[in-house]
Amino acid sequence: MAEVRTFPMLPMRDIVVFPLMTTPFFIGRKQSMAALENALSGDRKVFVVAQKDPMVEQPSGDDLYEIGTIGQILQIMRLPNGTIKALFEAKGRGRLIKADLEGDSYNAEVEIIEEETLPDSEMAALAKTTRAELETYLKEIKRNSDSIDQLAIDSEAPQLLADRIAPLLNMDLQKKQELLEILDPKQRLERVFERMIEEAGIKKLEKKLKERVQGQIGRTQKEYYLNEQIKAIQKELGNGEDGKAEIEEYEKRVEEAKMSEEASDVAKKEIKKLKLMSPMSAEANVVRNYLDTLLSMPWGVKTDDNFDLNQAQKVLDEDHYGLETIKERIIEYLAVAKMVGKMKGPIICLVGPPGVGKTSLARSVARALGRNFTRMSLGGIRDEAEIRGHRRTYIGALPGKIIQALRKAKSNNPLLLLDEVDKMTQGVMGDPAAALLEVLDPEQNLSFMDHYLEVEYDLSDVLFFCTANLQSGIPPALRDRMEIIPLPGYTEIEKENIAIRHLVEKQREENGLAKDNMKIRRDAIVEIIQRYTREAGVRNLEREIGKVCRKVATQLVVNPKRKKFSITPKKVHEFLGVPRYKHDFVEGPNEVGVSTGMAWTQNGGELLFTEVSLMRGTGRLMITGRLGDVMKESVQAALSYVRGNANRLGIYSDVFKKTDIHIHVPEGATPKDGPSAGVTIVASLVSALTQIPSHKRVAMTGEVTLRGKALAIGGLKEKLLAAKRGGVERVLIPHANENDLIEIPVEIKKGLEITPLKTVTDMLEIALERMPEPVVDPAGSGDPGSELGEEIIQPPASDLGGEITPTVYM
Repeated sequence: MAEVRTFPMLPMRDIVVFPLMTTPFFIGRKQSMAALENALSGDRKVFVVAQKDPMVEQPSGDDLYEIGTIGQILQIMRLPNGTIKALFEAKGRGRLIKADLEGDSYNAEVEIIEEETLPDSEMAALAKTTRAELETYLKEIKRNSDSIDQLAIDSEAPQLLADRIAPLLNMDLQKKQELLEILDPKQRLERVFERMIEEAGIKKLEKKLKERVQGQIGRTQKEYYLNEQIKAIQKELGNGEDGKAEIEEYEKRVEEAKMSEEASDVAKKEIKKLKLMSPMSAEANVVRNYLDTLLSMPWGVKTDDNFDLNQAQKVLDEDHYGLETIKERIIEYLAVAKMVGKMKGPIICLVGPPGVGKTSLARSVARALGRNFTRMSLGGIRDEAEIRGHRRTYIGALPGKIIQALRKAKSNNPLLLLDEVDKMTQGVMGDPAAALLEVLDPEQNLSFMDHYLEVEYDLSDVLFFCTANLQSGIPPALRDRMEIIPLPGYTEIEKENIAIRHLVEKQREENGLAKDNMKIRRDAIVEIIQRYTREAGVRNLEREIGKVCRKVATQLVVNPKRKKFSITPKKVHEFLGVPRYKHDFVEGPNEVGVSTGMAWTQNGGELLFTEVSLMRGTGRLMITGRLGDVMKESVQAALSYVRGNANRLGIYSDVFKKTDIHIHVPEGATPKDGPSAGVTIVASLVSALTQIPSHKRVAMTGEVTLRGKALAIGGLKEKLLAAKRGGVERVLIPHANENDLIEIPVEIKKGLEITPLKTVTDMLEIALERMPEPVVDPAGSGDPGSELGEEIIQPPASDLGGEITPTVYM
């Protein structure tokens, strides 16, 4: 049975010690030095074993190999830095049974491995062949002048020969450990022999490659000699040799740049052309500019993406209030990128009015990802070469904006914002939108070719964001490559929170005010929003807050004793002057022919009153209020519905023949369009024709069909906010918009009674004070000259041509 003993243990980081090997090593760990001291106080024997990972500072049992060597410490030297240099002589192998790594010193229970080899003719022959190969190995591979006799290897027994040769072989730690763990001497010697043969083959291959390289160097020297002659000729011609350092610099930059093989070949050709040119020639400047551009591209330069969703959410929340849908989509996009491991995905296009934060949102995404950010404005571009670049044949040629943006970003995976993508126009020099098709197509931008560079550049790692004010301005083919995310604008509640959280503090700092100098109340901010700004974003709001801060700063300078200002609505009027805007507010009694509608604008929602007046006439329809074509058609549809259902709505048919109808939407200087006022127009018409007042505090919206259905509308959030602000108590919306209420904030819906309805009849029952009773046309009423028709439209003599009240038949 094998003997098991306890030895002081020394774990080694980067060395495998073989039996019969004498080697020095340095000891710095406290437990290792304690183990060494224990060995010196005893029989000087220690167990040396290699670590699997040399970077582990405090190894565990699993970090140590099983087989090591048992040997003796011959001498030690204590160094000034506190470490010990020890000379160790290995005697034999040992198997680690149990390691004690928790105490003050390292100890191990080790099984002593005894090797006994019986005489074997095959082993003797293998040993003889190995010695012969070793002679060659020492002379040709190791370049060692020592002979086998000097190394005392020839006299070794065959079973010990492998352990004597092993330290001389070029092997890594893992392979040396594998050799140490071979306990069969014959197998171990075979492995050593195989390794020497392998190294001999590698050496022959290296020699062959070296000869080939030397031949190439000979050709290079020839080229160098000819180039020197050319330079000498140029010097005689007066061109000098100032370009030598410049050429060498370009060649060095080409070698250091991680450019593609195609780009490298093109650069080398251009350098070769530059060598043959006069340094002062115009063509040489063109080549220099091209090389500078090509070498300044971020070939192979990437930033590491940060896919921490919590950090991304934190950054987005810090920079922007609200916009929950957009933030959620961006977080989903980052989550998918984290799962896939790369940022491949749709081109995101943020569409919304000015000032809602499209550019800053893209900048926040870049910050959250840890990517470089660069912006490229496309507004007013009408030349395809602005995207693809100009060919070098033109004087003053430049690369396109895409390549210029990447040079500015200094990495080939930035977040590139294509701003105002809907403002491009097609000109005689081509269509820039068509050039963007390749840039924004993930299947094609792998090999984007700029006309100036004339080499392929990979844009697949670039994260593209686009912005636009109107989706309709984006060409259809380009829009098809994008994922459109609308930013409809901020509600007043969102503006209020943005001002409190971001704008006030920003303007306070920009105007040199301390936090104690100015405190602006929430109702003052609401006053600025409602009475001094009318916009979808917050740019004008920030300007007005900045104006208030400047007024406060002026007061502080003029009157240094006053240190604090509290900004109230009254102070806002004092600082900003007369309010510029007012919002409609429903007030007064219910009226005949006047209904309350709701409209969406880029600046938010507004109440829209529709007025109908009736006059004696010939059945003409007058429309005023600067209505667009769609809204005019909506008026026609509403009138057709009322005429088609006149009797059911309590209206005699012949009224329309001798009555002129005037439909007006106030604020005539403001353009109005869209179909969603259809139900409001119907309510005003029925109210005027039946003399039943319409509820002022009931607002409605919806497109009307000739069959009386109420169709879905857009901008519901802004319309509801306008209704809440204007004192409306009940809102009638199309039934198709009922699901949209889920996304409306609770603070907007609070205080409003919102009723989804399917038909115009349902809306009239709520919008009018009472539903009109159906009537039946009397006989002969269809005749324009009937007495009934005359009676219906006959006004008082003094009011001829004025507004009349038609007779209602119950």
